[in-house]
Amino acid sequence: MWEWFMDLDSSILLFIQEYIRHPALTPLVRAVTALGNGGAVWILLTLLMLIFPKTRRTGCMAAAALLGTLLVNNIVLKNLVARIRPYEVIDGLTYLVPKPGEYSFPSGHAGSSFAAAGVMFMRLPKQYGIPAILLAVLISLSRLYVGVHYPSDVLFGMIDGICISIAAVALVERIGRRRFAAGPGSETNES
Repeated sequence: MWEWFMDLDSSILLFIQEYIRHPALTPLVRAVTALGNGGAVWILLTLLMLIFPKTRRTGCMAAAALLGTLLVNNIVLKNLVARIRPYEVIDGLTYLVPKPGEYSFPSGHAGSSFAAAGVMFMRLPKQYGIPAILLAVLISLSRLYVGVHYPSDVLFGMIDGICISIAAVALVERIGRRRFAAGPGSETNES
C-alpha cells in the first residue's frame, strides 16, 4: 500500500514536470513560491492586521497560527518524519528553486499559507478572506511545480494549516473573552 502511494506521489510530480511546466509559466510560479518563503507574505499581512485596531485581534490569531505551524511543522514533524526531498529520490525530476535546507514532510509553505489564510477567511470580510485562500492554494501548488515537495507533503500541510488556524482562532477568542470579560470596551467584531 505504501509503495503504491509513493508511486502515485512520484507520478504526479513527473506528470507536472512533463506536461504542465512551461518556460513562460515558470518565472510566475517561482515568484508565487517565493511569496511563501519563510511565510513572508503571511507575516507581512499579519503585521498589517496588527497595526489597525479593527483587525488587531485577527492579526493576533494569524500570528498564533503562524507560530503554531512553525512549531508543529518545521520543528516537530519535519524532523520526526525526516522525509527526503523528491528530487533526491525520483529519477529525472528536476527542481526549479534553490534546494531547501529542511526535510520535505510536511510542506511549510502550505502549512503557513493555510494557517494564516484560514484565519483571514474565518475572521475578515470575504473580499479579503477568499483572495487569501486563493493565494494559499497557489503557493501550495507552486511547491509541486518547482519540484521540491511531494503532493502528500502539500496536502498534509494544507490540512494541518487549516486545523492550526481553527485552533488559533479558538485560543485567541478564549483569551480575549477572559481578558475583556470584566472590562468595558472590548474589540469590535471584524466579520
